[in-house]
Amino acid sequence: MTDFLLDGPEGAPVLLITHGSGAPMDSVFMNEFSNLAGEQGIRVMRFEFAYMAGRRTTGKKPPPPKAEKLISEFMAVLESIDAPEIYIGGKSLGGRVASMMAQECYTKGLAKGLVCLGYPFHPPGKPDSLRTAHFADFTCPTLICQGERDPFGKREEVETYKLPKSMAFHWAPSGNHDMTPLKRSGLTSQDNWQAAAKAVAKFMSK
Repeated sequence: MTDFLLDGPEGAPVLLITHGSGAPMDSVFMNEFSNLAGEQGIRVMRFEFAYMAGRRTTGKKPPPPKAEKLISEFMAVLESIDAPEIYIGGKSLGGRVASMMAQECYTKGLAKGLVCLGYPFHPPGKPDSLRTAHFADFTCPTLICQGERDPFGKREEVETYKLPKSMAFHWAPSGNHDMTPLKRSGLTSQDNWQAAAKAVAKFMSK
């Protein structure tokens, strides 16, 4: 049975999300974003992939499986949820895995849309190794919340990509991969996380 962390009101539209490659579902970012999104009226459901859950019991830190190998696990969690309105997504790796199954889920009516929090468009320092091929025929409504200076896809890079019309962006000013801004921006992490949570709530209310 999957263990979930829950935020937000029961009966509200559900955002099913999971973590990035190295931090668990209760990282500072995941806790803060989920709480803020819950305050916006979203029912946030967090879960962990088996490799991450295993770290808690074994103390060992094996690398994550390839994203493709995590799709079936995410799909099984999604299919276990009984809710009329579900959006899928996640932080970094979690969002990438969700994006790889999103079109099928949208077509079959299993999910109404996709929310990615810091999408890993390419590995840091390798801007030519793009992870966008599966977006070619994408019609699934999508929101990507991305830091403007995210090393996995900076704003000036991403805005040159050919991406589907169904994909919208919320840019966190001066934000890194966790949307944390530079001090000189005058903003705080909380400012950017709250703005992202509001953007997600607006996207899910359409």
